Amino acid sequence: MADHVDIEALRIRWTRALDGARGPGGGPDPVPYADNLLGRWREPQRHYHTLTHLTAVLDHVDVLEEYADDPDTVRLAAWFHDAVYLPERSENEERSARLAERALAEAGVPAHKTAEVARLVRLTVGHDPAGDDSDGQVLCDADLAILAAPPSAYAAYTAAVRAEYHFVPGDAFREGRAEIVRRLLGRPLLFRTPYGQRHWEATARYNLASELEMLSS
Repeated sequence: MADHVDIEALRIRWTRALDGARGPGGGPDPVPYADNLLGRWREPQRHYHTLTHLTAVLDHVDVLEEYADDPDTVRLAAWFHDAVYLPERSENEERSARLAERALAEAGVPAHKTAEVARLVRLTVGHDPAGDDSDGQVLCDADLAILAAPPSAYAAYTAAVRAEYHFVPGDAFREGRAEIVRRLLGRPLLFRTPYGQRHWEATARYNLASELEMLSS
């Protein structure tokens, strides 16, 4: 998926979130941190996990922010949640969380908030936040909101995921993807925020069921 995003607008969004998290003490210039992350999100192996996805997740956090305890911490977690992304590796979230721990400590974010960002990033492995984990629910719902996209955007999403896994043979990819889709459909709820349940749940289930039918045919 090609990225048509406003880089300067993203730098501003990063700066606002970082300033919100680090408070009146401030810290080093936010822009080099933004540019490091922006560079990561533009790496050539990415087709879905791109700046377009980052922007969408940030937009969805904005939609859901009333449910978050600390929206700026959730926004920072959105920036880091796929900052390390190699499709053939399984520990991307862990490596992304460690990157957050190093970078945010250096950038002046208090230790407890840095730890919270890293915890939220690790939560995106399974997208299964606890019932009382408001920030986790907001981040996971924002990350999964693509599942409720209109049909053409959902088709572009599935094609981009396939492109990231181009090295996996067709039959193996279909089997693996079908297993992921079945697991998602087997959950009592895909979305944990009231907004997500109201506006995204039914469409996401329809999209996933349609995809599973195609994968199985």
